[in-house]
Amino acid sequence: METFPENTALLLVDIQNDFCLRGSLAVADADQIIPVVNRLIPRFQIVVAGHDWHPPNHASFKQEGGPWPPHCVQHRRGAELHPLLDNSSIAFRVYKGSLSDHDQYSEFDGTTASGEKLDDLLKKRGIATLYVVGLATDYCVRATVLDALNRGYAVYVVEDAMRAVEVAAGDGRRALEEMRSGGAHIIRSRSVLAEARSNAAQG
Repeated sequence: METFPENTALLLVDIQNDFCLRGSLAVADADQIIPVVNRLIPRFQIVVAGHDWHPPNHASFKQEGGPWPPHCVQHRRGAELHPLLDNSSIAFRVYKGSLSDHDQYSEFDGTTASGEKLDDLLKKRGIATLYVVGLATDYCVRATVLDALNRGYAVYVVEDAMRAVEVAAGDGRRALEEMRSGGAHIIRSRSVLAEARSNAAQG
């Protein structure tokens, strides 16, 4: 199997039940990214999964005055990764939004179960390049990508492996353009697979 080098990681952003079909904050067509992401996962030696991980009284929930219905509540089914997502190669998991009094969209605000920040985890392992997929394009993907760029990573956004909330029409497209303007490479999954094969051939 052709894979990317060890300094490159795949970051899965919040591919959780509550953002998928029949979830409490379902993103349209979110389930369609699962086969795409599953084709990409084996091409990476390091795969990191990010999780929304909210307490029941999280500030972003409508009953607390926030904009969203309750979602991804800790230890509940909605916070679990999509059951069809290939999680066999996930090396690390980071959890964000775990404090009740403020929201966090970027995976770089998250920590592992042992308290290690995502940026520290990646840099300790020599990761310089990130490929980003997941949910949702206009919120957590956008925030994660912009944070990654600000921290000096080369970032590739796999646009057919993500979907947008689209609170306002065009939010997903505008988020992609903002990420592109910030320095991210916007690509398709077929290009990722081709690049993996090319890297393997050169190696």
